[in-house]
Amino acid sequence: MQELAADACREIVRATRMLVNEGVMDAFGHVSVRKPNDPDKYLMSRACAPNLITSEDILEFTLESDLVQPNKAQLFAERVIHGEIYKVRPDVMAIVHCHPTSLLPFCISSTPLVPVFLMGATIGPHVPFWDQQDEFGDTTLLVVKPEEGRSLARALGQNSVVLMKRHGATAIGANLPDLVFRAVYACRNADAQSAAHALGAVVALSQGETERAGALCSRVGGFSSRTWDFWQHQLDLTGNSPTEG
Repeated sequence: MQELAADACREIVRATRMLVNEGVMDAFGHVSVRKPNDPDKYLMSRACAPNLITSEDILEFTLESDLVQPNKAQLFAERVIHGEIYKVRPDVMAIVHCHPTSLLPFCISSTPLVPVFLMGATIGPHVPFWDQQDEFGDTTLLVVKPEEGRSLARALGQNSVVLMKRHGATAIGANLPDLVFRAVYACRNADAQSAAHALGAVVALSQGETERAGALCSRVGGFSSRTWDFWQHQLDLTGNSPTEG
């Protein structure tokens, strides 16, 4: 069990650095994974720059987003996003919260984000909006209270990505490679959709195309495995690949 958890910690570091390298995350954002063989816990780093985290920074949390072993580490204020989603989505094994510039125009304008090409189908046929102000009035825009996390989880529903108005996005995955694939291609889909809007009418994938292409993208050992290897190589080229373990 300890070995499984150690492997998961290393993979969180790897996934986070991949997302930074691919432009999905910058100095802000966080990745988590449900603890292997213990679905009532999740693993996430302490609050620090995503491109600098190591396995030693990974901490264990309950689904109430409390530390299993309290310490003096500075924690991400928005960790309730992860805990509240894990509570209501037993199928979710990994989560990322991020603020990519390609998605922000959709968060600000309320223009629906729709799948427009094959890999973009990973966002699913519907990407809901969540407006914190609807329930909680004027806030800092951070999701720091359990009730705010629960509200976000309700908005996500059974979907794969939720846009947070005037803030960013949260995406889920069946595992870390699936999560990284979805997060990267959600951004690339947003880029393609924005460019297409400038050219004229945008034609989204049909419901059937989205379902079939989405299943293809999520197939175990398929696209997400290939892209994981590709992004790992790209990370190696930067010299910022994790070396531990």
